[in-house]
Amino acid sequence: MPENGILLVNLGTPQEPTRKYVGRFLAEFLSDPRVVDLPRWWWIPLLRCLIIPLRRGKTSAAYREIWMDGGSPLLVYSRGLAQGVQDLLRGKARVGLAMRYGMPDIHGQLASLRDAGVSRLIVLPLYPQYSLTTTESVFDAVQVGLAELDWQPEMLPVMQYFDNPGWIHSVASSIRNFQLQHGKAEKVLFSMHGIPARLTEAGDPYEQQCRQSVEALSEVLQIQDQAVLAYQSRVGREQWLQPYTDDVIRDLAEQGVRYLQVISPGFAADCLETLEEISIRYRDLFIRSGGEKFEYIPALNDSAEHAAVLASMCENLFERPAPADALEPVS
Repeated sequence: MPENGILLVNLGTPQEPTRKYVGRFLAEFLSDPRVVDLPRWWWIPLLRCLIIPLRRGKTSAAYREIWMDGGSPLLVYSRGLAQGVQDLLRGKARVGLAMRYGMPDIHGQLASLRDAGVSRLIVLPLYPQYSLTTTESVFDAVQVGLAELDWQPEMLPVMQYFDNPGWIHSVASSIRNFQLQHGKAEKVLFSMHGIPARLTEAGDPYEQQCRQSVEALSEVLQIQDQAVLAYQSRVGREQWLQPYTDDVIRDLAEQGVRYLQVISPGFAADCLETLEEISIRYRDLFIRSGGEKFEYIPALNDSAEHAAVLASMCENLFERPAPADALEPVS
């Protein structure tokens, strides 16, 4: 294989939908100071002694509702996507897949790429929109892994791709193709994962990039009058980005919208937040609130078009000189 390597990184998932493995996953995920930036001295004891014991039962039950034969949907689709990128770049680059939390882990995948002779490395977090809570956390872990391995490849980091024309086209095509098969809803709700509002106020560009993604998609599809943006999956009592998805869904139904389609373009692969939170719980909420027809438009997942977009992005980066700063944003 050539010297080029690509590490795709997604959020992560429990190994099994059981209290034991879900508890381990939640502990690793919620211990990350990028995810919860509260004082460690009281947050970690609270997490271990109260929050995980309370949440792991409900969360493991939710995972069981969506679990696939090959494991968690996020892992199954991410593996398929990585294989699709590898197939397209065979002979040009070696592709690895890691999870920020859980397995396969970043350290192990970095070691495999190093042992394969990789000297130029693209790290591509599967988060189209940049945030300190997600993208930056991946690079934290990558830097730790590289230091532990005493390995210094030429780094080509991808910090965001929310405005990549190929990605915009792919998401727009997925919406268009879905509507050709199922019909056009009165409203299309773009539900993005939320973050605490104070992070945006402090300079995190995530909210702005979410708006730009939805504006670009709405313009391509010519659905500006039908498109609605909201944020899901908030945790705790702190104010997160608004409007909240559940509030918007309830309000739309009460305002007379009877047919609603929802898509979450911030998720590269379907997961608990899309298949359980949206497809099950929010569907029920819409119907209870007076709606009649609710459809979730799947993520790009491991589609051939998704793999082609990522492969093209990586090919273009390999042809460009590395940035002077190893963590200079590249999109």
